[in-house]
Amino acid sequence: MRLSLFRRKPDPAVIEVAHAGACYAVAVKRRASARRMTLRISQASGEITLTLPERADFGDGRRFAERHGGWIAARLAKRPQAVPFAPGASIPLRGAPHRIVHWSKVRGVTRVTADADGEPIIAVSGEAAHVARRILDFLRRQALADLEAAVARHTAALGIPARKITIRDTKSRWGSCSSNGSLNFSWRLILAPPLVLDYLAAHEVAHLKEMNHSHRFWALTHRLCPRTPEAEAWLKRHGAGLHGFG
Repeated sequence: MRLSLFRRKPDPAVIEVAHAGACYAVAVKRRASARRMTLRISQASGEITLTLPERADFGDGRRFAERHGGWIAARLAKRPQAVPFAPGASIPLRGAPHRIVHWSKVRGVTRVTADADGEPIIAVSGEAAHVARRILDFLRRQALADLEAAVARHTAALGIPARKITIRDTKSRWGSCSSNGSLNFSWRLILAPPLVLDYLAAHEVAHLKEMNHSHRFWALTHRLCPRTPEAEAWLKRHGAGLHGFG
């Protein structure tokens, strides 16, 4: 019974770290496998996480985070500025910039066209309040169509069909393959150059045969998509920025 007297109080889910007049919310997590305290900032969401080893003192963890307030501020300042799906905004579509234009208040089909000067635009119709949703719906449809075509091409080459394809807005990964052969992808791949979308399709299709990241898996991925290194390099440089749109 005496052991209960020494039971550690639960950590707060979030702490606040102040720096230069700004205040940052930091999520607190315990991890049994952690060997040291770490601070991480998600490039996709901007979420700040303090990870503590299971036996670490919470007070030490709080002070560790507070000492790194300047680092947090600097890292967040380097994140790409968010670009809303609003009239006048420029967003990439298959890697090429397109300006969003509220074409008409009368409901109609969202489509890609060009303005009088030949600039590529995405023309949106309907009430102004629904522009963002219509753009997102349009991009998701475009992403699904391109991914279905890419997956069909790669599964034909592999000789193994995919069970189904699902489009999501994942933050930690661009795609995944489940053990039952279902493929999941981020709709944001439609914002990247076609090479990148094709590579991710090949990557997940390769998992239909090799559910690992072995040498065999990478050899198969390179066979399906010979420009794999180029696509991975693009994602490393620009991938986090895709999460700033919408």
